[in-house]
Amino acid sequence: MNDGIETSASRSKVPWRVIGWGSAAGLLLLPVVAMQLTDAVRWTLGDFVLAALALGVTGLALELALRIAPDTASRLGFALALAGALLMVWINAAVGIIGPSANDANLLYGFVLLMGLLTAALGNFQPVAMVRAMLATASAQVLLTVVAIVVGLGQPETSALELVAVNGFFMPFWLGSALLFRLSPRMTEDP
Repeated sequence: MNDGIETSASRSKVPWRVIGWGSAAGLLLLPVVAMQLTDAVRWTLGDFVLAALALGVTGLALELALRIAPDTASRLGFALALAGALLMVWINAAVGIIGPSANDANLLYGFVLLMGLLTAALGNFQPVAMVRAMLATASAQVLLTVVAIVVGLGQPETSALELVAVNGFFMPFWLGSALLFRLSPRMTEDP
């Protein structure tokens, strides 16, 4: 039913939803193909369920974010933040960040993501709040890295340099997203 409101999605000539969800399905098919070609890739049913869940939640969150984002800078900010969150979950589940994936200290990264989510939700996901949320996420990740190094979490499997490098990998996602939200024309409005 058309209510007379033309959205950016209805004007678009590129089927972004099909491309996005098709890409997610393609990512899930890659290990299936790889398992046929090599013994180095061995996914279980649980691995596929976790990957499908992570991709599905990220895809749904991106669809929601694209609907509520007031401008292109905010849409790109949401996309970058969600990409960082997906990669953090995926890497942590696959190999772990603090030592192997079975190390319980890896669960602390859930708090990093929760910090950003709660900060964003408190500000109704508006650009001003999203800048704060992304800076809070980056700060929480830096704090977790420092604590992991000082306390010796993941030692001896993960060195302090490895912890800094892997955690530093995520900083462009959080800080880049904050910058994109900062560029939003609605930045001057209060959440």
